[in-house]
Amino acid sequence: MMDKVLLAGFGGQGVMFIGKILAYAGMLGNLEVCWIPSYGPEMRGGTANCSVILSDEEIHSPVIDQADGGIVLNKPSFDKFLTRIRPGGVLVVNSSIVEMDKTREDIEIITIPAGDIANEIGNANLANMVCLGALLPKLKLVSLEKIEKAMDEVVGKKKPELYDMNIVAIKKGLES
Repeated sequence: MMDKVLLAGFGGQGVMFIGKILAYAGMLGNLEVCWIPSYGPEMRGGTANCSVILSDEEIHSPVIDQADGGIVLNKPSFDKFLTRIRPGGVLVVNSSIVEMDKTREDIEIITIPAGDIANEIGNANLANMVCLGALLPKLKLVSLEKIEKAMDEVVGKKKPELYDMNIVAIKKGLES
């Protein structure tokens, strides 16, 4: 079984952080993991995307032509990655800032006002975690419990207050 995930947005939106958390969750779950980041020419404000592959068997190629799922946090990412989701896959779209001018009938598109939800929580930077929560039920190999463990490893020991806020945001995404 395998989950191939594409994540994309502007630099500073936490795209790489989502990828890191998914990869960590996979490692803690004894899965095979591949995480490949890709940055645009500018760090903050430029484009950023990453791919994550989680598998219960050996991963033979780190390249993802067609992903099972994805998260896009901005319009340029939506335009670029809409075609990269396999038929039957799912794409989570941050509808707070992405106006969808096209769609696909062969994939599930989950629109979630992640920026608005993050603002309600009290931190606009949590839109990425809201989107992760919305994607989580569609993944086969990662659960909320594994994400919580990964979050604790990556964030919890250094900044416990951020751990709590991230978990709240993920759960808000799960509810939506």
